[in-house]
Amino acid sequence: MNRSLLSAGGIRSTEARTGWQSNNMRRWSNSMGQRSNSMSQRGYSTGQKLGVLMMNMGGPRTQDDVGPFLRGIFADRDILKLPLQDVLGKFIAWRRIDKIKQQYAQIGGGSPIERWTRTQGDGMVKLLDRASPATAPHQHYVGFRYTEPSIRQAVEHMLNDGIDHVIAFTQYQQYSGSTTGSNLNELWRVQRQLDPGARLRWSFIDRWGTHPKLIGAFADRVEAQVRQLPDHVRHTAPILFSAHSLPLNVVDRGDPYVAEVGGTVAYVVNELRRRGVTNPYRLTWQSAVGPQRWLGPQTEAAIKSYGARGITALVAVPIAFTSDHIETLYELDIEYGEVAAEAGITHYMRAEALNDYPPFIAALASIVHEHITDGFPASTQLMLPDPGPESPQTALTRQWIAAQAALIKGCA
Repeated sequence: MNRSLLSAGGIRSTEARTGWQSNNMRRWSNSMGQRSNSMSQRGYSTGQKLGVLMMNMGGPRTQDDVGPFLRGIFADRDILKLPLQDVLGKFIAWRRIDKIKQQYAQIGGGSPIERWTRTQGDGMVKLLDRASPATAPHQHYVGFRYTEPSIRQAVEHMLNDGIDHVIAFTQYQQYSGSTTGSNLNELWRVQRQLDPGARLRWSFIDRWGTHPKLIGAFADRVEAQVRQLPDHVRHTAPILFSAHSLPLNVVDRGDPYVAEVGGTVAYVVNELRRRGVTNPYRLTWQSAVGPQRWLGPQTEAAIKSYGARGITALVAVPIAFTSDHIETLYELDIEYGEVAAEAGITHYMRAEALNDYPPFIAALASIVHEHITDGFPASTQLMLPDPGPESPQTALTRQWIAAQAALIKGCA
């Protein structure tokens, strides 16, 4: 959710591919296959069909999809709680449609997030099929919260395809009740309606922000930009890790997102230090909007501040996003690029999103493979409610997830 979505595609070229992919992907697949052969798939019965549901916010494919997309966001009380939400949410969305359409027009007319998610899923299951033949063939499904293909459509497809076990794999690597939590609540509603007999069995990957392969992929992207800086600023240019902000009332209730984003940053910086990249860094937050108090410092304000202090080079890193969409292509690239130029920052760089970067695809496959070989474990973090107020829907969703975990454990 970007500030411009609330306040009011084209795809960047990725780095050149090298011979890394084939050799290292083959090596990864062989090592994972050895792990599969040495471990039983607890909770999995031979002959079951396994599906992976890749969940995310989604984004409008075309200009015509912008209105429904915005209305979906403003109707979701897991993101924003508004008085008379059904009425006020639609009104706010209507007020923003034209402005958001203009922004999407500047990045190619729509969001590329579906294309990237499908590309990532295709690569992931190819690696999984080689690494885990006992559970192959694997099929991935895309389920978005606010646009098509929706979570409902994904569950319908899985039922029609005869899937037995679904791994619900959030594509938000750091957990928040406003993102993964909202997706899980929608999944609870959908599966009750479409699968009242509970034919599908579910397990969940709800966070993965410190996985070693993810950290390595992020470090690659950051290092590539730092190495392109001129010699005189290469080691001194600040690295701004930018993540979507949250209203402080969400933070105050104990939502784990802030701590988990900080954890990802710490691991990435540690890996960069190991590689000899010693630039100073800060974690900043983007996309705040409206009269509520939001988590700061804001990325835009940080760029202005550093420019005013005479800093002329800066590397922005979308640390909470794994594929390009409006927050990267418009907000970080266009909007903040203009802010940087006005602030006197002559070398404003943005680390490439992970998109179809082969080490990232390997990370996705590794995360799912570990989930399979470890017996589809339930996250203890997911079972723990926030200390602050919790919606009745979130409590029901957690009970369902716990019941699914108990079923799997009973089959171990």
